Amino acid sequence: MIELRSDTFTRPTAAMRRAMAAADVGDDIYGEDPTVLALEARAAAMVGKQASCFMPSGTMANLCAIMAHCPRGSKVMVGAETDIYLYEAFGASVCGGVGYAPIPNLPDGRLDPELLAAEFPEDPEDSQLALPALVCLEDTHSRCGGAVLPESYLAEIRQLTSAHGIGFHLDGARLFNAAVAGGLPAARIASYADSVQFCLSKGLSAPIGSMLAGDERFIAAARRVRKMLGGGMRQAGIVAAAGLVALDTMVERLAEDHANAARLAEGLRSIPGMEVESPPVTNIVMFRLAHGPIGQAEFIARARERGLSMMELGRGRIRAVTHADLSARDVDTALQIMQDLVSPVFV
Repeated sequence: MIELRSDTFTRPTAAMRRAMAAADVGDDIYGEDPTVLALEARAAAMVGKQASCFMPSGTMANLCAIMAHCPRGSKVMVGAETDIYLYEAFGASVCGGVGYAPIPNLPDGRLDPELLAAEFPEDPEDSQLALPALVCLEDTHSRCGGAVLPESYLAEIRQLTSAHGIGFHLDGARLFNAAVAGGLPAARIASYADSVQFCLSKGLSAPIGSMLAGDERFIAAARRVRKMLGGGMRQAGIVAAAGLVALDTMVERLAEDHANAARLAEGLRSIPGMEVESPPVTNIVMFRLAHGPIGQAEFIARARERGLSMMELGRGRIRAVTHADLSARDVDTALQIMQDLVSPVFV
């Protein structure tokens, strides 16, 4: 199967499996797993923060961040197209008593600045209003085609949140894709935010886990929330070992995924009936079928029968994500399968 649904389908490398088998472990709840401690120190250094915490998932990392930043009854401002708002089950409201204020995303992943500014009340003393406590951005932005937020925009949001005395959290699930594509160190991107999470289990190919980073006080609060949510782990060094290998070996090669995404988009543009939403910046390609006798659902189902797995991602779009388990040859095979499916319809 050629897997294009997500880079979460990446499998651990042989080096990761060896490291997992040989990992030195302890009890992470007691802070005594040496491999977890090594991973947390390495992750914090890579994103330029004082400390980090190993989380079972990006969803939990984002939830712990929001709950650590936000008091009950406050609100978090998020993009209406972000994973935090759409795909994380409203955890901050359910578990933390924090409301979501969705702000429309512009096509490049930024939040509409006027609508964001409107979320700040003219009279913060008005007891009728939920007060903003946090702004969350997503970088890269999945539903905006893997867009990378401009550094100038990150600085603008940093200035805004500082002026209002609230927090800034960066959902950097694919932070290192943004760093590689933009030619900036991950630490520089993360420097504008108070906290940042990134996934080990997407393009970096580890089997499980995400890292949440910030200052020591924030991480202590987030670690307490992790425990409350059931995210505390025992001999977690077995999986943390794969995370260390991921950070050491899988970051720079993300450029290959970006090149394969560009190859895929170029090939799609040559197939009649295919409309590529925009040139890919990182490893995500958004495209759609032109109106015709074959529908999107049928197209996806037929492709899967031929050994090509893709997914719908809203507004009639199909998302294809390149990753470490996908070669340039696989991209060419995927294009041929799609060509074969639509050519009888659109030619």
